[in-house]
Formats: sequence, C-alpha cells, structure tokens
Amino acid sequence: MIKNLFLVALRNLKRDKWYGLLNILGLTIGITFSLFLIFYIKDELSYDRYHKNADRIYRIASYNKEPDKPEMKWAVTPASMAPALKRDYPEVDQSLRMLGTGKTMFKNGDLRFYEDAIFLCDSNIFKVFSYNFIEGNPNSALIEPHSMVLTQSSAEKFFGRSTGIIGKTLQNNRGEIFKITGVIKDVPKNSHLVFNALISISTLPKDFDQNWGNFGIYTYVLLKPNVSPALFQQKLAPLYKKYLEAIFAPSNIKIRFVSQPLTSIHLHSDLEFEPSELGSMSYIYIFAAVAFFMLLIACINYMNLTTARSARRAKEIGIRKVTGSSKLQLVTQFLVESLLTAVFALILSLGLIAILLHTFNSVAGKFITFQSLFEPGTFLILLAVVLFVGLAGGCYPAFYLSKFNPVNILKGSLSKSSSNATLRRSLVVVQFSVSMIMLICTWIVYGQLKYLRNKDLGFNNQQVLKLSVNSDRDNRGQIHAFTNELKKNPKILSVSTSESMPGGKYINFNLLSVQTETGFKNQGIDCYGIDERFFPTLGMKLKEGRNFSGLADTLRSVIVNENMVKFFGWKNAIGKKVKYPGDTSSFYLEVVGVVKDFNQKSLYNPIAPLLMFYRPNSPRIQLKLSSQDLPSTLKNIEKIWKSSFPGLPFSYSFLDEDFDSQYIADQKRGKIFTAFSILTIIITCLGLLGLVAFTTEQRQKEISIRKVMGAGVSEIVPLITTNFILLVGISCFIAFPVAYVFMDKWLKIFPYNTGLNVTPFILSAITVLFITLFTVIFHTVKAALNNPVKSLRTE
Repeated sequence: MIKNLFLVALRNLKRDKWYGLLNILGLTIGITFSLFLIFYIKDELSYDRYHKNADRIYRIASYNKEPDKPEMKWAVTPASMAPALKRDYPEVDQSLRMLGTGKTMFKNGDLRFYEDAIFLCDSNIFKVFSYNFIEGNPNSALIEPHSMVLTQSSAEKFFGRSTGIIGKTLQNNRGEIFKITGVIKDVPKNSHLVFNALISISTLPKDFDQNWGNFGIYTYVLLKPNVSPALFQQKLAPLYKKYLEAIFAPSNIKIRFVSQPLTSIHLHSDLEFEPSELGSMSYIYIFAAVAFFMLLIACINYMNLTTARSARRAKEIGIRKVTGSSKLQLVTQFLVESLLTAVFALILSLGLIAILLHTFNSVAGKFITFQSLFEPGTFLILLAVVLFVGLAGGCYPAFYLSKFNPVNILKGSLSKSSSNATLRRSLVVVQFSVSMIMLICTWIVYGQLKYLRNKDLGFNNQQVLKLSVNSDRDNRGQIHAFTNELKKNPKILSVSTSESMPGGKYINFNLLSVQTETGFKNQGIDCYGIDERFFPTLGMKLKEGRNFSGLADTLRSVIVNENMVKFFGWKNAIGKKVKYPGDTSSFYLEVVGVVKDFNQKSLYNPIAPLLMFYRPNSPRIQLKLSSQDLPSTLKNIEKIWKSSFPGLPFSYSFLDEDFDSQYIADQKRGKIFTAFSILTIIITCLGLLGLVAFTTEQRQKEISIRKVMGAGVSEIVPLITTNFILLVGISCFIAFPVAYVFMDKWLKIFPYNTGLNVTPFILSAITVLFITLFTVIFHTVKAALNNPVKSLRTE
C-alpha cells in the first residue's frame, strides 16, 4: 500500500510538471532560508553552554545609582569583590577575577604582534570554565606570577606550533617576560568572553584588589550544586553596606550587585563595559518570526495551488470513492504527496545550503559548518521542518479534496465553489500582509541604520588616522618628538594627542566634586585628557570660553561639554570650579571653555556630561590627513613611527571606520533581514504566479467568449486585476498597524532614531501592488491575446 501511495504521488507530480515545479521551488526557497535563520538562532542560543558547569556559573554586575541620573549598569565590579564572595558566602564554590590588559605588544625574537584579547585571571579559571588543554596542567598553569597560557592560534602565531612550547617565553612592550605554562584549544566563537592568552593575576601587585572604589574587574562565581540562584541574589544586598557605604554614601551613591546567569549574558545583557560584542534577544524573536513566516508563505503557496487545481482531480477522487476508497485513504494519499514534495524540496535545500553557507557565514559573522547539519539536534530540526511543511501545506487540501461527493463529480456537476475561492483569497491576503510587514520593517531598519551612520556626531571623523603608543612607560618625550616630526609633512593637516577619543574604550569615570549654584555636589563624570590641538583636529567647536593654550593649563584648567553645563544647571559655566571629593585644600580646577556636544560613545548611548583635562603628549594620537596621495602619506608616517618607536609594530586605523564598527552587529542583522524580506517577496510571487496562471486558464473560455463578443484587452484585464487589487487593499489594513506597533517599539531602543513616517508604509504598499499588477496583467493580457478559436473549439 505504501509503495502504491508513493507511486501515485510521483505520477501526479510528473503529470502536472508546471505546478509541481512551482510548489517545489517555493518550498525549496522557503526551507533553505528558513533553515539558515534557524541555524543562526541555534548558534545564538548556544553561547557559553559548552562549559560543563554553565548552569552554575554567574557573573556579578554593578548597578550604580547617582542622584538625578539614570541607573548605570556595569559588567565590572571592584577588584575586591571575588575574594569577598569566596570568603563570606558558603554558597560559592569558586570565585574568579578577570581583567583585560588592553592592546599589548608581545614579541618572540624578531616576531612582534599586537594582542588585544589578553586577560589577567585567577589560577582557578579552569575549575570554573571548561577549556581543552593541548599542553600543560590546568591545576597549576596560572599559579606563578608572569605565567601565561596561550590559545592554539596564538601559540602557532608566535612559535609556529602549538606543542613543545612549555617553558618558552614571550616579552611584552614593557620588558616583562612571561613563561608559557599551557596551551589550550581556541576559545569557541559562541562565547561572550573570547581571549587569545591568559596571564596569572598574581603578576599584579598584591594590594591591587584592596580598593572597593576601583571598578574594572569581571567577577564570576561558580555556585555549589543545588544552591538557589534567587536566594544567592538576595544575599548580595548587604555587600554595599558592609564594604562600599563608607566610600560612596557621602556622595549619595547607591550600588547594588546583580548575579547574571552565564548563559543569558550574550542575548540578555544590557550592561556597559562588556568584554565583546553581544547579541540581542529581540533579533532572535524577529528572525524566528521571519523563518516561520517564510515557511508559512511557502505552505500557503502549496495550499493555494492544490485547492485551485481541485477540479482537475475531481474525477480521480470520484472514481476512487466509488471503487471503495475511504476518506482516510484519500487523506493519506494527499498527505503523502505533500510530504514527498517537502522531501524533494529539502534535498534541494541541502544542496543550496552547501553552496550558500560560506556567503551566509560572511554576512552573519557566523562559523556554521555543513557538517553541523548532520548533528542529532540538527537532524531533528530538519525532520520538524519537513513535517511542518508537509502537514501544514497538505493538511487542508487533503481534507478538502477528500470530502467531494462522488455522485456530483461523476455527473460533471462539480460546484464552482469546490475550488474554494474564498479560502484562496484569504490565504493570498495573509501572504500579502506578511510580505508588506517585512517590507515596511526592512525600509525602517535600513533607514535607521543609515541615520546612525550619517548623523552629525558633533565632530568630523573623515580622514582622521588613529595611532596608539601601547606602552606604560613614560614616553611623552618620544611622543612629542614623533608628533613634531609628523607636522613637517604638508599632507598631515593637523596632529593631536589624547587619553581617549570618540568611540574609544579608554575613558575614565571619576567621582568629582563640582560647583553648582547651591554649592559643591559629588558626581561621577566621564573625563580624559587632551591637548590644545584635539578640537581643531576633530573639527569640534567651542560654544564659549577658550581652548587650552599650553602647559599653564595642566594643573588648573578643564573644558566641559554642553551637557555638563545643562546637567549642573550652570547659568555661566566659565569660572566654575571642580575638585576631587575629600580634598580640603584650596586647589581647584577651573572651567575655561565649553565645547559643543559631541557623541563620545556610540549612538546607542545619549550624550553624557564630559570633562577634559589638559594632558599633552598622551598615548592616543590623531592625524588629520589630506585625501591627496594617501598611500605615500601612510608610508611617511610608518617611516617616522619606526624611527621613533623601533620596538613597537606600526598599526593604525581610521576614526570613521572605528566609529562605524560599533554598528557592525546591527548592520549584519539588517542585511540578513533585508535579504530574507526580499526572499519572502519572491516566494509570494511564485505562489501568485501559479495562482494567476491557473485563474486565467480557468477563465480562458469566458475571456474568449467576451473577446468574440467584441471586448478589447482593456476591458478584459480588469476582470481579474480588480480582485487582486482589492486583496492588496485589505492587506494594507492588516499590515500597517502591525508593522507600526512593532517598529515603534524597536526604534525606542535607540536614543537617536528617525521616528516613524508614512513613506515606508506607502512604498511597501506600492511595491506589493506593482508586483501583483505586473504578474496579473501579464497573464491576463496573454490570455486575452490568445486565439479564442483554440479554447472554444470544444464548445
């Protein structure tokens, strides 16, 4: 019986090649790209789950509340936190400190490389996290000061191999020598914390963790088995009173600590100072919806075409019923046909995935392999997709076709309603609505990302080259000589130095005592040092007061931004005083200028109060370059660099590229969303193509009779187009409010956004209407131009 079911299914597919091809093609596109999205979602949900004790690992976060400011959420804690948790909380099995070193140069002989994913950590890291050792002992690898564990890639980069290097050494740019005590396999990419090397935290001075006011350490805890995370969270509350109140209460600052499950960090964290780029749960929901709707539209195509062609199979159904076939047997037959079509589509999909996987990985920033498709979990996903497509697409046609009355069928009196035009129109409305929603969202997402890239940031980031002297040694003299040499090149228009710059991670957040109209007020403020050429180099404008003028400003002058003036309610900012809390001397820093607001951080963050000291010859160097003969200018800069800093590799970047890199994750997701929106339209078009072709074929005799009676093409075309135009109109009433609510909520994520306007809605409606009219008119005109004799000769 099963063999017969498959033979009949294959025979029906072969008999109606055109519609069978449309069905398989639509399902193939839907399955292929839905699977891509499913694999993307699966990868995002897998972050940090490879650790053996992932369900017991938590990161401690700091939530800081200052008066008149929103609560600040930091991924870092005081350095004293981890030892205190291990000492005071019996629920804690292990506590771990991790401290990023920043970009550091290491060398092995003549080999010199910058590494920017290096962490100092406690020796028990391998008891908390699960990393696979190639060489070395995880229990002792990071106990001794200046001991280092490399990843496989770093080992091969410095030594040309990943084995036989235990006991060898690397030297950093400060002259410190580190002994290699272990090599581990590369950290999996699905980790919120990716590093290239680990250094024993015992390398630091023994008293580095004695200050509870110094934030900057990532703190992790491994809870003991069966410990309640909620109860542990409650027990963190007294930490502020016990250790921090004496420091922060005088400034009216409240701090609470929150334990984050390790496996939730990548998708759910909204903290500052994250060690790497994170994902977003909102995009998981979006891509899950897109994957579902792509499959749904593909299934709707199948349902539409199958029910539309029901009259063609009416006699087959009638004869089967007369000869004894039960309704169950007929339902089974149609479901087998549907599942067989889905299996064919899946086979083609796997081929397409193999071809397009590299491109998808490049766009999405993923490392999904084709071999992963054959993992047990992935196989279940493939099976679920086939069953969903086969059953969802074939279920209604199966039950619908199997209920035909055999007497009416064999008499030739099958009702016109048997083609169930109402159902088909409803399904087309669903397709149009989904396509329109995705088009609207695509336009709004594209517009928002374009807005982020093109918004006036308050400074000019074009043709600004960035250099960094990554050394802790006092090399201000070398930097001064280097910048003076650069100024001799006429194609270098301006040179400046600073401790940080827009988009940079190197920015201090200091507690300062600031003069207000009612007295001094303690407040945490972003601040860093600059020189007198910083504003001209970046094209920043002073609103009032003056720029720094030279060394005389070093210990007495500061410049603030407009937001700081507004925050403290200064009517006249010039002359206002700033000092450090607790300083009882008569020493003050005085405001000498106000710079117009600029975005120090990405546009995901509103502009905050900012204070800048005068610090000439700082390690961050900015060069405003002429656009003429850029390669030769870069060669000249490299030559001067090698002469000034012979021990440091020459490495540079451009400010505009670095600032835009903050939006790379959203740009990748935007590209994915745009591509899949277009594919959704294509799937809809395939279904529309088949449905319109069938409709015109079904009404060919009517069109021929009207043509014989004198009707022209202009009178025949509206017969079919009117109904589809009406369906597009109904879809607008469904799609517009849904898209508005969804995108209004999405845009509120951004402090700076384009807002909603009617343009994306109108453009989406016009696009869907144009595609529909083009498809319908093409087939209608073709039918109208056919020779009526051919279709009427049997009458």
